[in-house]
Amino acid sequence: MNRFGVSVELKHIPILDPEFMPLMRFNHAFLADAKKPVGIAVERADGQMASCHTFIHGTPEMAQADHYYIERIVKTILWMKGGFKVYVSGDEGTYEYLKTVYCAGGQQEFDWDYMASVFEHPFEIVLVDEIPEAKDAPKAIGGHLGGCRIGFDAGGSDRKVSAVVDGETVYSEEVVWFPKINSDPDYHYDGIVAALKSAAEHMPRVDAVGVSSAGVFINNRTMNASLFLKVPKELYDKKVKDIYIRAIRDTFGDVPYCVINDGDVSALAGAMSLNDNSVLGIAMGTSEAVGYVDEEGRITGWLNELAFVPVDAQPDAMRDEWSGDIGCGVKYFSQDGVIKLAPRAGIELDESASPAEKLKAVQALMAQDDPRAAKVYESIGVYLGHTLAYYYELYGCRHVLLLGRVMSGKGGDLILDTAKKVLADEYPEAAGKMVPELPDEKFRRVGQSMAAASLPEIK
Repeated sequence: MNRFGVSVELKHIPILDPEFMPLMRFNHAFLADAKKPVGIAVERADGQMASCHTFIHGTPEMAQADHYYIERIVKTILWMKGGFKVYVSGDEGTYEYLKTVYCAGGQQEFDWDYMASVFEHPFEIVLVDEIPEAKDAPKAIGGHLGGCRIGFDAGGSDRKVSAVVDGETVYSEEVVWFPKINSDPDYHYDGIVAALKSAAEHMPRVDAVGVSSAGVFINNRTMNASLFLKVPKELYDKKVKDIYIRAIRDTFGDVPYCVINDGDVSALAGAMSLNDNSVLGIAMGTSEAVGYVDEEGRITGWLNELAFVPVDAQPDAMRDEWSGDIGCGVKYFSQDGVIKLAPRAGIELDESASPAEKLKAVQALMAQDDPRAAKVYESIGVYLGHTLAYYYELYGCRHVLLLGRVMSGKGGDLILDTAKKVLADEYPEAAGKMVPELPDEKFRRVGQSMAAASLPEIK
């Protein structure tokens, strides 16, 4: 395989996607002959900084490869950690190129606009003599079980709430709701308050409230979330950004609370069930939702939106309809990945069916040991094996917990088995330090809403 003059050799190739080019392998091949130092740093909230010292070729004949490599690095940092200001050192041409793509009308306009909105700051590319040093502010959070607590988990199709007293779940409920199709934020607010009150009825008092929700949260504020997709911007700013804070305070007054991305809460639930830290949780469902608990058991505050992190360097990779970019995780590690591969395996899907129904159709074939469905899941397993090595390079995680509808049933078992084989064969160093696994019964008992209840510390 060759792109921009960079050759990549693989032992394991997805049978239904033979042109797949793992981005990490492209990066390593690119760096083999790159000698010109370049620094990239991305500024985040509260002065936090992600930084990367790397190399480019710096020659006219490799300019295309240089630009591609650096732009994918910047995009990876943006969606892994978040940020609104990109610092560039070492090469003015790199700076000028990034300014043409991360701007209004540029190739990466989606990222430019999204990050500016999330961080409430204009997106900037700046040239500096030396990039700032990395600075993180992880928070020790979760695992607090004492007292009377409420854990609320806001999903796209149902909301779950648990009443937890001294680590024991005394009540839980699951209620169907339709947040993604409602434009009135009062619908969401009323649903949240109803859940909180329902749990409170089963405890003598409420000492703390933890919230797990899809979306991007900074200082407990809802900066972006698909749950509020239909809410107009003016109402979003007025009623949604502080919706969980308002609901908790209006209902219980000044109690400790915490609002965290559901991916991070999944990773926390995994750490609690494993009784260990350094856990990356990957939920393959409607999208690719990811969370991370670091070596010290802390939540990093990073975005961890790996659905938009590039994993495939092939030029004809599938395009994500929302971001407009190609080769990103969402098209490989979600129901979209299954739907993409099924026709290539000779499986005809009902085009009038919903994505979830299409996934169920392939799962039904897999349950019957249909060889076409097996090719779909085996191909995803190859994707995953190569990509887990990349995620290990990015996070250094000891555990990877694989969750979500795509990982259920025989298909999930085949994905995991294949990924482990690819890791062991092509990335033995990573395979020896990282364990990918499915959740066990203990994880299911801990549950998302109970893990959410453990988030706030009672002082």
